[in-house]
Amino acid sequence: MDKVGDITDNFSKWAVIMKKLVILFLAMLMFPTASIEAAPEYAKWGKIAVEETQKHYNAAIIDYKHIGRTELTPKKSEEKFKLWIRNKVGNEFGVFVTIQFDPSTEIIQSIQFSETNR
Repeated sequence: MDKVGDITDNFSKWAVIMKKLVILFLAMLMFPTASIEAAPEYAKWGKIAVEETQKHYNAAIIDYKHIGRTELTPKKSEEKFKLWIRNKVGNEFGVFVTIQFDPSTEIIQSIQFSETNR
């Protein structure tokens, strides 16, 4: 009977350990560790593009796309975006927004808008 008792005790201990591991595993799935993702480098410029377009056109922004950054000179870079907007009358159209700035100081040099129907 001692061997049966030993097997039962070992099984009970194993079962308790397995239950704890399953609970721990489920908790890890339910509550994943917080991962902090860095905002894309263009996020600041995208926010400015949206805000300035809303002001310029007095319109709602429907969609937004980052086109890319171009280094023009050591003191001048530009970020390009395409925004799709809806004006107060309900017309929808695209606007290309180009923000030129000094990359070392991040001072804006110009913001240009160009409308498109595509």
